[in-house]
Amino acid sequence: MLTFCPNCSNMLLITSSTDDGVNKFYCPTCPYEFKINGLQLYERKKLHRKEVDDVLGGEGTWDNVDQTGAQCPIDSCGSVKAYFFQLQIRSADEPMTTFYKCVTCGHRWKEN
Repeated sequence: MLTFCPNCSNMLLITSSTDDGVNKFYCPTCPYEFKINGLQLYERKKLHRKEVDDVLGGEGTWDNVDQTGAQCPIDSCGSVKAYFFQLQIRSADEPMTTFYKCVTCGHRWKEN
């Protein structure tokens, strides 16, 4: 609910309970005040979350990628083959980032 000052047409702001226990609307530029008697003010809004896009390509990221000899960082796996792709995620004067996915266990990691 937006309420505007009848004197200067600015939007009224609301104060929390003051020492007299009354909430009121007040104008930040002129001395106008409007007391709210006997009401507790609250408002609930359900925020809808935005659907997040997968920056690295979603489900099809690992389709049709190459394999290379790279040791999986998981000690119990012991695989020496991994899928990989490279992406330029930093400025042009920095090297490309290589993303790996283990062929055996599916663990993912990256190297700059």
